[in-house]
Amino acid sequence: MKKNRCPLLFLSLALAGTCLAEPPPPAPAVLTLVDAQKLALQNHPQIAAANYRALAAAEVMQETRSGYFPNASLYADAVGANAEGTRIMAGGLNNPSIYDRTAGGLAVSQLITDFGHTANLAASSKFQAQAEAEHANATREQVLLQVNISYFSALEAEAVLHVAQQTVATRELLLNQVSLLASNKLKSELDVSFATVAVQQSKLLLQQAQNDADDALTSLSTALGFHEPRPLQLAEPLLFPFSNTNDVSELVESALAQRPELLSLRHEHDAALRYAKSQRDARLPTIAAIGTAGVSPTHDGHLPDNYAAAGIQLSLPLFAGGQYVARQREAELEAKSDRELVRALEDNIVRDVHIAWLNVNNALEQRRTTEELVQNAAAAYDLAEARYKIGSSSIVELSQAQLSLTSAKITDANARYNVFIQQANLNYQSGALR
Repeated sequence: MKKNRCPLLFLSLALAGTCLAEPPPPAPAVLTLVDAQKLALQNHPQIAAANYRALAAAEVMQETRSGYFPNASLYADAVGANAEGTRIMAGGLNNPSIYDRTAGGLAVSQLITDFGHTANLAASSKFQAQAEAEHANATREQVLLQVNISYFSALEAEAVLHVAQQTVATRELLLNQVSLLASNKLKSELDVSFATVAVQQSKLLLQQAQNDADDALTSLSTALGFHEPRPLQLAEPLLFPFSNTNDVSELVESALAQRPELLSLRHEHDAALRYAKSQRDARLPTIAAIGTAGVSPTHDGHLPDNYAAAGIQLSLPLFAGGQYVARQREAELEAKSDRELVRALEDNIVRDVHIAWLNVNNALEQRRTTEELVQNAAAAYDLAEARYKIGSSSIVELSQAQLSLTSAKITDANARYNVFIQQANLNYQSGALR
């Protein structure tokens, strides 16, 4: 399915350099999850690096395909001999005669066949380019996963901060009420002390929640590709594409068919197989057509004014100290290694999808439980507050009810956004993160 995206990927990546050279666009006033994903795709350096590697791999494919085309070179010589008709007695098996001359010419060679060597090299580089394209897709999805996690973590931290602020306000109000009653001798100073301690504890909670919220926004800024932390106002997600959590087998099949890491490794395995074949074919003959032509403006009288020659050349490697065989075996072993890595990654993907599926269902169950917990804690707090106001219970009972309600609200906030985080992870593991 994603193989069809490779040509489109290369076309879109061609403009990546100019886009990335510009300053990062400012974040919108209210940042939605879709806005965050778009910013990350434009700004994140890991995506840019993966895109450049994919483009480089496409150039390698063109390099190997160049063997199909003619090879032409221009030559110019100016030769002087210390004596007319100089003879080289040692140093070469070619024609040893050297004459004074100046000459220029063109030499052209065209591969006729090398019995599959160049074809397999070209196929190997094509699969490698597809592997790099899928690697770029994998990097993109990893960045999007991090954006999702950072976005929902920031919302979770903001929700906990809101609970802490409400807790401080509630306990300060109680402290003011108890202090007023104590001044009128309707409550004891012990109640004032308990209320004061509760306020100080809530302020500690608020300080920690504020620090966690700042940390979460800093992490989100980095996930978006910004060099420095940015002040961000996040929008509450209205709808999230939850996967079918009843049938994990469909998610496993989707992951095995669409996970870009797996597709990349499969392409690398195919590239290794074709490279091994090319190394086998390197021991076969190579047949090429060659031709050369040129002129000599000044030359010895034994030489003509111009020259031209053409022919068919056959070359066959006979012995290279075992180099060709060793290269073939090395490539075949690399291909076998890649095949085992594909198997291992498939096993890991099946495992990760099952774990992510279990985590989503567990997060949904916890969310339902925490909703009931908040309702019960709120009812218990209302009852404890009413009992304290009529003097039938102590402030210790009220403080405990306040603590239970605060804890329940924080747990509920964590559970709410944990559902989104676990669902994003399941979408990533099943290859459905967009």
